[in-house]
Amino acid sequence: MKKIPPYIASCLWSYDIPKLDLQKDKEIIIAQVLNYGDLKAIKWLYKIYPEQVIKEVVKNPRRGFWLKKVLNFWLALFNMHLSNKKTAKAILSIEPQ
Repeated sequence: MKKIPPYIASCLWSYDIPKLDLQKDKEIIIAQVLNYGDLKAIKWLYKIYPEQVIKEVVKNPRRGFWLKKVLNFWLALFNMHLSNKKTAKAILSIEPQ
C-alpha cells in the first residue's frame, strides 16, 4: 500500500498522518494538498488519484475546508462553477457566522 511521503506532511499538519488512509480520507488529503501544497505535492496527488476524483472533491467541497483564492483557482482551472451559497460554505473563515 502506498504511504503519504514526508514532504506532504506540511499540508496535513493537523492530522495523524500514519492513521490517514489514502482511500477513506481522500477528500481530506486532496483538499489539503490543493490548498497548501507546492508543485511537488500536487504532482504526487495526481500520481495517487485520477483527475476525475480530484475534480469531484473540488466540485463537492467540504464545509469550511477551502481557502477562497485556492478554491476559485481550481474551479477556474477545471472550468467549474458552484453556487454562491455552496462556495461560501466551503470557504474557511475565522469570522463568526
